[in-house]
This record gives sequence, structure tokens and C-alpha cells, in this order.
Amino acid sequence: MQIEKASFGKTAEGTEVDHYIITNGRGTILKLITYGAAISVLETADCDGKRGNIALGLDSLSAYERHDAYFGATIGRFANRIAGGRFNLDDEDYELATNNGLSHLHGGVKGFDKVVWEAETIRSSDEVGIRFSYTSVDGEEGFPGTLDVTVLYTLNNDDELRIEYSARTDARTVVNLTNHTYWNFSAGRSETILDHRVQIEADQFLKIDKHSIPTVASAVKGTAMDFTSAVPIGERIAELKAEVNGPLGYDHCYVLREGPSQLVPAARVEDPISGRIMEVLTSEPGIQFYSGNYLDGGESSGGYSQHAALCFEPQHFPDSPNRPDFPSVELEPGELFQSITVFRFTAGCVDITSG
Repeated sequence: MQIEKASFGKTAEGTEVDHYIITNGRGTILKLITYGAAISVLETADCDGKRGNIALGLDSLSAYERHDAYFGATIGRFANRIAGGRFNLDDEDYELATNNGLSHLHGGVKGFDKVVWEAETIRSSDEVGIRFSYTSVDGEEGFPGTLDVTVLYTLNNDDELRIEYSARTDARTVVNLTNHTYWNFSAGRSETILDHRVQIEADQFLKIDKHSIPTVASAVKGTAMDFTSAVPIGERIAELKAEVNGPLGYDHCYVLREGPSQLVPAARVEDPISGRIMEVLTSEPGIQFYSGNYLDGGESSGGYSQHAALCFEPQHFPDSPNRPDFPSVELEPGELFQSITVFRFTAGCVDITSG
């Protein structure tokens, strides 16, 4: 197992950005950059043993600075949307940027995806990785409290990518962290992920309004949202697009059956072309499933077109600071925020298109 370090250039402000290349005993390659504590490349084997990159990324630091699609990045302080860009905590109103229509999205104008993180190498007998750290000062993007955050990525010889998040605050605040990697398991052999088969361990999802703010938990059974068994993404996506004021595809938070826990199965995706499979396990109560709806082929989308990839983003529910009925996202001084997600990669040359 190896780790190499290289320069990835300097930001427009002159800050040096590093590139870490991690290789496990199977030859799986994970590349991480300190800009956004982001995954830039993940090369895994298909069912014939041929390796290819399954994570959408960009070729240069300047391209990462120009895009607005969150490629591979750590998302915070608050992943997903907060309605109206505001919330109340301890009888005090907090105003945030409305960088997604009328909503606050993924931490604001300069969220965790747009800062340069400190990094240190982690090694053990069975895994290697990088621990990223960042201090978000009180008032950054409108959030209260100084927040010290660490994100640990490790890769083992079983082709498991583990992400561990932790955070501490000096004042009561809200926290919701996730990773925003775009996956296409054909590794370039298919232009879209519409033939990928997805299964999600959830009987309910959060319905959304025209601003993508959750309204109510609803059963998936009998709807286009039902992935209780493996279904091609493209099989029912047209039903969503046909709705009045409906979404351009899947961009919904699913309520996981197990709820917040140590580590439970959340989702699984299979690519019929390559035979690659990814399983997602998490300690979070929900998982956002996004089908790359807003990728449009332009510079801000890194040149990638609509549905070129999918995202699985384990997290707490959108707009939780305004929804006392949702699991709490509040963090108190003296408490430790912790969250774990595991992406497990395998491949099998079997007919996964039937059934």
C-alpha cells in the first residue's frame, strides 16, 4: 500500500494545493486533493480485472475553482438545503446565503468544498489514508460557533473506502456533513448512468416542493421513488420529469430503515456494462440520491452532461434546523460530532440486467 504526494498547483489567492495518490494492495487507486478535501479519482477493476476511473473529476485546480457542481468534495457546514437561508437557534435568527434560488445550499457561497484543508498521512497494517482538518470560524457563511472539523479518508485492501467525519464547536451550532462524489461505474463506457441499477434501503422518502425543500415523509411503494429492489435509474425517471414543477430527475433524501446507527446498509448500485458494484453503508439517518440533473455540459459542470453520473450523499435531512420533527443536527460545546460512511467496491461478470 502506497501514498504519494504531489503539487496540484496554487489557488487564485496563492494557496498551495496538494494531491495525494493512494494505491492499495489490489492496485485500486484513490486520488485526493486538499482543495475541498475532495476525491478526484478512484480507479477500480471491472469484472474482467480492467481498471478504470469511476469518479468524475477535473484536470486542473483552476477548473475546480470555476465549477459549481461540488465534484468529489466534502460538504459543510450544512449539506443540502436550508429553506429561505435562515434558521433560529436559542431564540436568535441566523441569516445565510441563498445560493440556490431561495435556499441555502451545501454551506453557502464558500462552503467547505471551496477551502484548502490541512492534511496528514495515516498508515496502519491494513489501510492507508489522509486526515484532512479545517477550522471554520464563528460567523463563517453565517453559522454560529467556531467549528473544528476533521475528515479521514482510508482505503483498505478489501476495496473499502471509509470516510469518518468529526467536529467540535465552541458555541451551539448546526452541522451536517457529507461527500459529493459523482459516480459512473462504466468508467467512461457509458455516457449516462440511466442503465445503472440502484437499490436503496428505505421505505420512505422526503417529498419536496418546487424549491427542493422537504415537505413530508412519504411511502415509496407504487411510485417512481421505489428502489426497495434494484431498478435501472432510467426506468421511471421520465415520470418525475413529467410532474408539474417537478425535478429534472432524482434529487431526494431517503429515510433509511435503520435510522441513525453505527453503520448500516444504505444503498447499492450495479453497472451492467462493467459488472462493477458499489455498496454504501452509513451511520446517518438519510441518504440523498442525485442523478446528475443539473450537469449541462458547460464549464460550471466540468464539461459533463446531464445524468453523466450519480451521487449518494449520506446525511441528516435537508432543512433540519427548521424542522424539530427531524433528527437533530445541533451540536453543543463539549460534544463530539461523528459520522461514518463506507463505500465498498466489488465486481462480478454476471447478468445483472435480469430480474
